[in-house]
Amino acid sequence: MRLRGRKGIRENLEQQKHLVVLDPREYKGRWSEVFGNDRPVHIELGMGKGQFISGMSVKYPDVNFIGMDMYDELVRRASEKVRAIWQEQGQEEPQSVRLALGNIESIEEFFAPGEIERIYLNFSDPWPKKKHGRRRLTHPRFLEKYRSLLNENGEIHFKTDSRELFQFSLNAFTACGLQLNDISLDLHQGGINEEHVMTEYETKFVNQGVNIHRCEVIIGEAALARYHDHKMEQFQ
Repeated sequence: MRLRGRKGIRENLEQQKHLVVLDPREYKGRWSEVFGNDRPVHIELGMGKGQFISGMSVKYPDVNFIGMDMYDELVRRASEKVRAIWQEQGQEEPQSVRLALGNIESIEEFFAPGEIERIYLNFSDPWPKKKHGRRRLTHPRFLEKYRSLLNENGEIHFKTDSRELFQFSLNAFTACGLQLNDISLDLHQGGINEEHVMTEYETKFVNQGVNIHRCEVIIGEAALARYHDHKMEQFQ
């Protein structure tokens, strides 16, 4: 992926010390210090232009959100979106969200075991060629990393428009012994599902009539216990 960005992107990001984290390795195990509280940490891996992470941070102010991407220009664009939506709420500086510049390949260098409560994977690159399967963010090698970083309430929430990636991912989750929940082959069937904050891609695809596939993966022991306590309710 190649992006044409404005000149001085890095300088722009360096001036946003409150919002942008240029080297997340510095805060491994110390993200509570970044936010100044011990609220749950939810991260979006591959946040794109930031529509989802912006909307989530306003909708759920009692959660600390981190949007991560490896491209400077996307972090810059996301910073504009975050600031705009928080200013609409009367806040000059975003409070419960940070944007981190980092390659997901090195995620274990950015977070300590148990430091994350939820991971969002939204419309990740499907890497359609079989030989590129290991690059998919739902490949077992990534899932093992996520599992080590998630806490007792840990979950992964996954959305994609790619039927092939969804099928691959369901098989990968199962192969790793992970519990699936709330599987949907058409999230917005019958109209926009207002419960869910949408990404830029999601908005585009829904307007084109493309089905959105979604599922939740329950990982943490406490999350699993809650799931097993209530799993039959949906069938009653």
